[in-house]
Amino acid sequence: MIAGFRKSLRSWATVLLLFIALVAIVVTGFGTGGVGGLGSLSGGGGTSGDALASVEGQDMTVTEVNDMVNRAYSRARQQQPTLDMGTFLSQGTYEQIVDQLITARSIQAFGEAQGLIVSNRMIDREIVNIPAFRNLTGQFDQNVMRQQLQTQGLNETRFRQDVAQTLMQRQLLGPVALGARAPEGIAREYSNLLVERRRGLVAAIANSQLAQGLNPTDAELATFYNANRLTFTVPERRVLKYAVIGADQLGPAGQATEAEIAAVYRNSPQSYGARETRTIQAIVLPTQAAANAFAARVRGGTSFVEAAAAAGFSAGDVTFANQSRRQFEGVANAEVAAAAFSAPQGAVAGPIRSELGFHVARVEAINQIAGRPLEAVRGEIAAAINARKRVEALSDLVSRIEEQLADGASFEETARAHNLAIVTTPPITAVGEAGGPGFTVSPDLQPLLSPAFEVDPEQPEPAVEQIAANERFALLAIDRVIPAAPPPLAQIRDLVRTAFINQRASQLARQLAERVARAINSGTPAAQAFAQAQPRIASVRPVELRRLDISRTDQQVPAPLITLFSIPQGRARVIPGENGGGWYIVVHEQRTAGDAGSLPQLIQQTRSEFTRSASEELAQQFARAAQVRSQVTRNAAAIRSARQALSGGAPAGTE
Repeated sequence: MIAGFRKSLRSWATVLLLFIALVAIVVTGFGTGGVGGLGSLSGGGGTSGDALASVEGQDMTVTEVNDMVNRAYSRARQQQPTLDMGTFLSQGTYEQIVDQLITARSIQAFGEAQGLIVSNRMIDREIVNIPAFRNLTGQFDQNVMRQQLQTQGLNETRFRQDVAQTLMQRQLLGPVALGARAPEGIAREYSNLLVERRRGLVAAIANSQLAQGLNPTDAELATFYNANRLTFTVPERRVLKYAVIGADQLGPAGQATEAEIAAVYRNSPQSYGARETRTIQAIVLPTQAAANAFAARVRGGTSFVEAAAAAGFSAGDVTFANQSRRQFEGVANAEVAAAAFSAPQGAVAGPIRSELGFHVARVEAINQIAGRPLEAVRGEIAAAINARKRVEALSDLVSRIEEQLADGASFEETARAHNLAIVTTPPITAVGEAGGPGFTVSPDLQPLLSPAFEVDPEQPEPAVEQIAANERFALLAIDRVIPAAPPPLAQIRDLVRTAFINQRASQLARQLAERVARAINSGTPAAQAFAQAQPRIASVRPVELRRLDISRTDQQVPAPLITLFSIPQGRARVIPGENGGGWYIVVHEQRTAGDAGSLPQLIQQTRSEFTRSASEELAQQFARAAQVRSQVTRNAAAIRSARQALSGGAPAGTE
């Protein structure tokens, strides 16, 4: 309800920033709930370029801001793969991240001034409880943590600083947010609004109803065409030439020899030789006493899974099926794997100490896999060798073609030299649309569209582009470029005529709707106003519903129903229809005040939402107050320059 009304006030960039505020937290999910996560406080970002801002004398460098922006951009591209950095920054994203960092540092400075501290023990406790840092047995694993941090380009020192900063935010903002509580009286009054009932009329006037009889003259079409040339402009089109390079161009690429087959067989014992895998149950416990007790229970007859369940682990946490010794070494370590693979079936090994704790393992099953003789796998090995040779031959052919182009050969010369079939397209747009009928983009052409439209038309050098990795390539060139422009009126006269009629019909439909609405707003009964309308309005429907019926639906609410709850009783309003297809007249005939007294659950739910909203706003206001209290300076020119450099010179967003 409330959240739905607030949502419309936020741009996509603002919504995004609410979820990527912390640098380190984008890896782990730590700190994203509650009121934590206003930005990274790390001061070790480097000294690249001018300081963008300063908080209490501590500079904020270009490097550390760009680092956070790049992380946010990577997160955004996971949801929108076609997003480019210029678009990402065009709505003030860079400046908002700078503001978040300033706020985070201000909170940190305020907390330190009040004597609040974040100890190393607090940081350690928070880190070991992060789910992303647990290994297969559910225990905190420092190696896993380092891998996760490396994936995000973070070092351990930087990460600990981020955790410390978030803990400071939690200490300061948590009590502030928890102190908010909406009065029951406010929740009751708002709930009364939710159960308020309104009755009215919705009339639809389709443009098509007013289009009949419209027959524009040639002069009118010419005037309309000239005034709307941009509407009819066709994007830039290019005529492309390409020649596919694939298996068909390789000829006999070489076949596997007996020596090669024998060498592959000899060097692949894990694939073709006799081998053993084991299903192993394993657990890591923090102390030797706990591990000894666990091993004793299993040796005494308790099933490994049952004993693990008592320690808080599921069967899936402790069972590793069909493991080779090398695979199990990756799960545990070499010493534990050696013990598990030397024990007989049903035996318990351990406890064995490692850097993770104390391991106990049990051999659940031993699987002996017989080797396959060379004759049985000859065809399989030969096929793999032949495939490798084809890839090598194709790579060699592509290299020779690229060398020929580098030496100055033309597209046609190169294609002829290698017997490549040339395909020439009609003029097409960057998405493969052609002006004429009957053209469809082939599977080979589709991957070539993007590189073809990235070529500078002033220097259209032919090049080799990839269609499918290691399988198909293409020699690609631009034959000619047709700049974006509207086609001559004679070519698109029917299209222009249709657009003219639609626009004129929409104007007439709106004029009709506004005449009826003015009559109703002047006191004419709605039924009479509709009956007197010329031309006649055929679609007039009664509606009656509560505001709550709108707020609870998961579907998109029709605009006329929203309008019904935004106009006074006895009034009418004209609003546009969907997709420009016509106009609506919305009439509010009667309002019945709501009484939520018999709906205590609704009042409580509303109160909870108000409280949650107030908590967020109190935390934000507290953070803002801490920032105002701090000594903050901004270098607007440096911020603008850094953002433009990061976006490749994209124009500045809203300041």
